[in-house]
Amino acid sequence: MKTFVVIGAFVLLGLASAIAQAPSAAKQGAVSTTASQSKIDPAKEADIRRLLDLVGTKALMQNTMESSITSIRPVLTNVLPPGDYRDKLIDLFFAKFKAQADLKQLIDMSVVAYDKHFSGDEIKGLIKFYETPLGQKAVSELPQLVSELGEAGRTWGEKLGRECMGQVLAEHPDLQAALEAAEKAAHSR
Repeated sequence: MKTFVVIGAFVLLGLASAIAQAPSAAKQGAVSTTASQSKIDPAKEADIRRLLDLVGTKALMQNTMESSITSIRPVLTNVLPPGDYRDKLIDLFFAKFKAQADLKQLIDMSVVAYDKHFSGDEIKGLIKFYETPLGQKAVSELPQLVSELGEAGRTWGEKLGRECMGQVLAEHPDLQAALEAAEKAAHSR
């Protein structure tokens, strides 16, 4: 059961991350998977798709998916019981996931979300901005910036987590003793 929860969390996290260009779509979950189902004005839809191409949304989604797979692999390895089957199961799962992950569906969801949150004139304004040298610099620099901020946030969170756990255990010696006993029992198995 725990395995299915982790896999489900991976899928949700991967999809939520992959549609970073349309964050409200991930939050609401009710966004149509095809732009045509939402009856978007064809001219506005074309502009939205142009904007998504201009900012490299498909590549961003692909990179985010690959990054998510890389980061979730150790989690799955730790959650699944050890055995010769484990690596093969994880490899097959990711192969199946990659084969069935249709970025076109994510792009379509992004189109719907952009239509919901931006007017036609705003989309045109974004296109104009991203066609400028500053807009192109933003497109080229933002992935590295997000990566650096993500790494800094991860490092900060790990440090803060260790400090908080140390403080809690120092404040509650009974829990410290229970933790040590559990670790000894796990190692003796």
